[in-house]
Amino acid sequence: MSLACASCPVRDRAACSALTDEERTAMAEAGRTRHLARGETLFRAGDTDTACATLVSGALKVTSFSEDGEERILALVHPAGFVGELFQPFAHHDVVALTDSTLCTFSHSDMEAAVGRYPALAQALLRRSQEDLHASRHLLNLAGRNSATEKVSSLLLEMASAASDSPCHPAHMFDLPLTRGEMGNMLGLTIETISRQLSKLEKAGAIRRSGLRGIELINPAPLRHASGVYSPSD
Repeated sequence: MSLACASCPVRDRAACSALTDEERTAMAEAGRTRHLARGETLFRAGDTDTACATLVSGALKVTSFSEDGEERILALVHPAGFVGELFQPFAHHDVVALTDSTLCTFSHSDMEAAVGRYPALAQALLRRSQEDLHASRHLLNLAGRNSATEKVSSLLLEMASAASDSPCHPAHMFDLPLTRGEMGNMLGLTIETISRQLSKLEKAGAIRRSGLRGIELINPAPLRHASGVYSPSD
C-alpha cells in the first residue's frame, strides 16, 4: 500500500519532517505502508534483506535471546521512531510488534538514495539515532533502580512520555504496550511484584487502571518522587 503523508499522524515528529513537502512527496513514491499484528516480527536476527521503517502507530520491541532462550528487551520503539540499520543488517536482534502497528517502510537502497539526496534527512536520522540510543540506555538502566516502586514508577513515566505529542508533558491517558511479564522482564521483577506495584500506585491516587492495559495518569507527582524525577510543580 502506498503512503498517505498528508494524513500521517507522525508527519511532524518523524525524521521525514525535515524534508520540504515536495521532497517528502518524491520520497513517498518509493515507500509502502505495512501493518503488523501484535506478536508479528518485522525483522529477525540475522536477516540480510531488511527494510528501513518509521513507526506510524503502535509499539515495537527490540529483543535478543540468551543461549538458554531467555528473551531480553533491549529497546522500545514508539510512534515516529525509526528502525532499520542503513548499512548493515540486524545481526543479533529481533524487532517484534508489541501491539497492532502500522509502519512506513523503504528498502535499504531507496533509503540510502534518499539520505544521499536530502542532507536534511541524513541529519534528522542521525539525531533520531542519538535520541533512541539515549532512550535505550535509560530504559536498560531502570533495572538498576533500588526498589520495585522506583522501577515501576520510572517505567510508567517513560510510557506516558512516549505516548505524548508534547516533549514537555506526559500523556494523561495511554495504553501500556507491555504485558506484566514483559515489564518484569525489563525491570528484573516478577509478574506478581509488577501487579502489586501497580495496585499500590493506584491506591496512592497516582494512576487509575482501565481494562488490561489502560492507564490514566491522575497525579504524576508520586511517580516522579519515587523515580527521582522532579518538576517545578511538584
